[in-house]
Amino acid sequence: MFSSRFSFLRLAPEIQTVDILLATFIFIAIHSIRQSKKQGLAVWPFVGMLPSLLLGLRHNMYEWITKVLNERGGTFTFRGPWFTNLQCVVTADPRNLEHLLKTKFSSFPKGPYFRNTVQDLLGDGIFSADDETWRKQRKAASLEFHSAEFRSLTAGSLVELVHSRLLPVLESARQTDTAVDLQDILLRLTFDNVCMLAFGIDPGCLSPGLPDIPFAHAFEEATEATIIRFVTPTAIWKALRFADLSNERRLRRSLCQVDDFANNVIQTRKKELQLEEASGTNTRSDLLTVFMRHRDENGKPYSDKFLRDICVNFILAGRDTSSVALAWFFWLLNNNPEVEAKIVNEIRRIVKERGEVEKEGEEMIFRPEEVKKMEYLQAALSEALRLYPSVPVDHKEKTMF
Repeated sequence: MFSSRFSFLRLAPEIQTVDILLATFIFIAIHSIRQSKKQGLAVWPFVGMLPSLLLGLRHNMYEWITKVLNERGGTFTFRGPWFTNLQCVVTADPRNLEHLLKTKFSSFPKGPYFRNTVQDLLGDGIFSADDETWRKQRKAASLEFHSAEFRSLTAGSLVELVHSRLLPVLESARQTDTAVDLQDILLRLTFDNVCMLAFGIDPGCLSPGLPDIPFAHAFEEATEATIIRFVTPTAIWKALRFADLSNERRLRRSLCQVDDFANNVIQTRKKELQLEEASGTNTRSDLLTVFMRHRDENGKPYSDKFLRDICVNFILAGRDTSSVALAWFFWLLNNNPEVEAKIVNEIRRIVKERGEVEKEGEEMIFRPEEVKKMEYLQAALSEALRLYPSVPVDHKEKTMF
């Protein structure tokens, strides 16, 4: 009897401690869940809204974010873990977007937090630049993108890649009844295309057998590692970078490959341009070559770092955005066969207007004026981008002035 009473007395404080902890946890859980009605998502001690964010992103990210924003009237404040930079206002209200991106554009730059986070990958390129640096790069790039030479290069490289690589890969899969990862195929297509436009070289990602290209793999690794920084407290990822550990080691190694590739291309191109100047020829119109021929505001050639940054930014801009948009577009077509039928009928009508006899097995290339007539196709693409935008988030910071 004495022994049993002694055991009870000894266990009582432990039981009370467990009860207190359990009651505290239940109270915090109820309080946090109630907060979701006021703030859009449950707010937990220490970690803020991060658990709700991670759970939501496990499903359809676009639908989940849209649902949260609709419930909060288009705008809500996201509260991340304590002592992190994940404290921000999220908005999809058209009036706010117009204010941020047009009316007061200069008052909402990308800001030092964004620049510091992506600096290692993007350098001083257009995606990380602000103010005058951004305006100069945008103006220079805009002039080149609208030039006849660059448009010709864009159309020519894309036609070549589609007919000589994309279609054979898909046809081979059809004949062998093999499933393919369409998003991976499209990513390879856009990466080859954007590298041809930026560097004037063909990495061959969409070559037969779908080889693993070191530069493409390194670029993918660097992009993913940079994105991870945005969900990691700044002090932590900087400490990891200093110690060369974890994700930061992966980023450093992949960036070394990206930089080596870019620098080798730049040095090789300089030698090629010297030979072209000596012979009086001018055969290249890729972005790298164009900027090598130009001069900055002081009349000096652009530095190798500037050339590297602008090309890497251009690759990032054209690689994922186009492939993601096309992947969502074809997924939507698969789920909406009536839309696919209308697009096919529109294309057939335009082909019929040619008045030419279509030969079996002959490759069909549409002219620019014919593409402009494909209004339903353009509307379908626009709707796909509206539903599933390639870049659904744009980071801005409010200046103090």
